[in-house]
Amino acid sequence: MTAKTLTTARLTLRPWQVDDAPAALEIYGHAEVTRWLSPEMDRVPDKAAMRLLLQQWAAENARLPSAAGRWAVERTADGQLIGGAVLLPLPPGEEDLEVGWHLRPDAWGNGYATEATHALAEWAFRHDVNEVFAVVRPGNTRAATTVRNNGMHWVGETTKYFGVELQVFRLRQADLDSAAPPSLRPPGDD
Repeated sequence: MTAKTLTTARLTLRPWQVDDAPAALEIYGHAEVTRWLSPEMDRVPDKAAMRLLLQQWAAENARLPSAAGRWAVERTADGQLIGGAVLLPLPPGEEDLEVGWHLRPDAWGNGYATEATHALAEWAFRHDVNEVFAVVRPGNTRAATTVRNNGMHWVGETTKYFGVELQVFRLRQADLDSAAPPSLRPPGDD
């Protein structure tokens, strides 16, 4: 299935296009972004490599379950592409869906990750998905804080998904309620 366009108060999440390569390179060409991704991803070196990656993502989107996909994240006010967002099956069994975001460094700290995460979670819940997960590499305190601020709950650490140690956070539909209790923190994360 092809990813559908989703909108929030400030963002438009839409399918990636090959013509997005220059703007996408501003995201995936930064080691500060790609160093935290799971599975591991090297920094994209140039526009040609970015175009090829976008073509691969479009082909993958066509084979994904209805709730899953990859989206370009645009700031609606000015149409600027500021990031990417994913709702993808996690290996090895592909039963769990990962929600994630990848923003240009100059877009960090504006609440866009939370807005994109909530849009994707709501999309998943409308497609009979009961829960979504975020996987965070230890040391990525910015992402861990963001997922907790999203209402996600820490459920543990594992190496099952990509063969690397990851913190796992879960979001259920009830967790989107602003009155829901705050998320637990991993041990030693004060």
